[in-house]
Amino acid sequence: MKPIQLKMARAAVGLGVRELAEKAGVTANTVTRIENGADAKQSTLDALRAVLEREVIFLEDGATTPGGPGVRMRDRQE
Repeated sequence: MKPIQLKMARAAVGLGVRELAEKAGVTANTVTRIENGADAKQSTLDALRAVLEREVIFLEDGATTPGGPGVRMRDRQE
């Protein structure tokens, strides 16, 4: 998960920094630092991603996402 994806996913689900941090069990400062490009422990990234993946799918760089990394809303049936 790239910093821009974290920011896009958080905005897509309508969570503020503090709300996401609380749901993931990290500090709001940690979320802000990661969104600004700072390194983080894998366990922290995993916790943030797990919260967000309830509602979004992370799109990685590659042939299926030629526009670069991004996110899309999860279909309600998934």
